Amino acid sequence: MQALASLVDKYSNGDGMHPTAIPGMECIRLSEAAVQTPWVYQPSLCLIVQGEKRVSLNNENFVYAPSQYLAITVDLPAVGTITQASREAPYLCLKIDIDVGVVSELIARRGLPAKAADTERGLFVGTADPALVDAMTRLAGLLDTPDDIDYLAPLAVREVHYRLLQGEHAQRIVQLALDGSNTQRIALATRLIREKFNEPLVIEDLARAVSMSPSSFHAHFKQVTAMSPLQYQKRLRLIEARQRLIAGTVNASNAAYSVGYESVSQFSREYTRAFGAPPATDIERLRAA
Repeated sequence: MQALASLVDKYSNGDGMHPTAIPGMECIRLSEAAVQTPWVYQPSLCLIVQGEKRVSLNNENFVYAPSQYLAITVDLPAVGTITQASREAPYLCLKIDIDVGVVSELIARRGLPAKAADTERGLFVGTADPALVDAMTRLAGLLDTPDDIDYLAPLAVREVHYRLLQGEHAQRIVQLALDGSNTQRIALATRLIREKFNEPLVIEDLARAVSMSPSSFHAHFKQVTAMSPLQYQKRLRLIEARQRLIAGTVNASNAAYSVGYESVSQFSREYTRAFGAPPATDIERLRAA
């Protein structure tokens, strides 16, 4: 863990999220506890090597610390909060995208159990065993030898996925790659909603697109995401509007209409409920921080 912490710190150019020369891998560093940050998390593995973080999905909280990982199997709008960090001991995290293609190949090659299972949350915390930490450390270590990345990184990435499939939550990862599983269908549904988040949502059409009845679709969607499809779309819209406001490219009215709202007043009410302040006040507070 100390070796991995040194690598993450080394390849983080100050505070923030830092893409690396290894595709799908980022180093994250923050030197102080942060305010709540709404974000759309995509399928990935996040291993904390120093500090602590809380991720809130609707009304559920997931806290993880060193030697623990957060895994996300579907696109999820959630709120992340760094709860333990300082200049002397910054929050350090290594993030690796989960590749469904690699998972599928490993399942086929290893003959791992690949049967439909109960629908579970698309976000969970697990314990990183020594084999997984070692694999991630060697993957990150390739940043020290950039000429080796093209040849060895794909092998190291495969090993990280393999270690996940040997761990305590193996079946939850398997379900993401299993054709016809409820998790895979809901993962497709979340992508479809994201692609057209600013358009009206018709549940029947979405259920048909993932080969489920409307009632079954609604139940499984809520089980995976902790929210209804309409709540999910609303979170996406508000997060996107906030990002556009932060970028300074639009005002509140334009932001509301651009993400699909027909009423600016409704947008302002829901924005305030989600982020704790009206759009103008919230953005001013963020910029001051």
